[in-house]
Amino acid sequence: MESTVTTANSEEKTWGGNNEPMGASYGKLMMWFFIVSDALTFSGFLAAYGFSRFKFIESWPIADEVFTHFPFMHGVSAPMYYVALMTFILIFSSVTMVLAVDAGHQMKKGKVALYMFLTIIGGIIFVGSQAWEWKNFIKGEYGAIETKGGSLLQFVDKDGKRVALAEFAVALPEGREQLTRDKAKWFMSEPSLPSFSVEEVQAGFKAHPELLIRTEVVNKEKQKTILSRKESEARLGDAHYVVEGANLIRNEYGNKLFADFFFFITGFHGFHVFSGIIINIIIFFNVLIGTYEKRKSYEMVEKVGLYWHFVDLVWVFVFTVFYLV
Repeated sequence: MESTVTTANSEEKTWGGNNEPMGASYGKLMMWFFIVSDALTFSGFLAAYGFSRFKFIESWPIADEVFTHFPFMHGVSAPMYYVALMTFILIFSSVTMVLAVDAGHQMKKGKVALYMFLTIIGGIIFVGSQAWEWKNFIKGEYGAIETKGGSLLQFVDKDGKRVALAEFAVALPEGREQLTRDKAKWFMSEPSLPSFSVEEVQAGFKAHPELLIRTEVVNKEKQKTILSRKESEARLGDAHYVVEGANLIRNEYGNKLFADFFFFITGFHGFHVFSGIIINIIIFFNVLIGTYEKRKSYEMVEKVGLYWHFVDLVWVFVFTVFYLV
């Protein structure tokens, strides 16, 4: 895009290469404008997360207890290992993108295609890993009880180790039936029923005297508060709902706002990475057919590289806020 600027003594082309602001082409400067505006958007989201966490700090989930899964290692607690791995993969994809841009400056088509391909593979692995994390977060692992007052009760043994509802809940004879639209009026329905009823959990807890209840309140030692057996029985008497996994309404790991922010912010970032993958694929095929060789410029690779580095940098902040702090 260029326009002609006429003065009394000369005629110059804006964006034509003679007087480019800061030596940047029109497309590259527009990419920087987008990055700055998007950075402000993510800053607002992360700031809102920080304020909410500070307000509910006593009931905020502990990341090391939430993100403990690792592929093909069922039942093995590996806190933060897989999140660290997927973060490394995304950061390494930024390295391959830098190499692609550098190869473009040297007009080496083969190397540009190779490094672009590796960048795309890294992005796909990251998005797939994020989807896998979502699946485990939504499914849950142990289950919990929500009281009538909205508090969350988790179950532990005498050593403080989490115990899943399936390990002690008993099956009672009374049947439960989910309310669906075909069994009621069209506007009446309810979500899927949990695996156990409140009564089944209460009966199982009563039959296992070694079990205790852990509340969502974090003490000074940064650990959840464990109640005595007598206190546990009293709190369980106020049980209202069985919580399994996490969604936008309930969260078995702690405050439900954590799940709301997790789904929104990581999902928003995942959409950015997915968009970057699609754009990279388009650029990759353009490289293969020699589009940029004919133009004698790989600036398009550099522009998409700016976007890719941006989403990588944003993940560093998201990773720090959700998983490390």
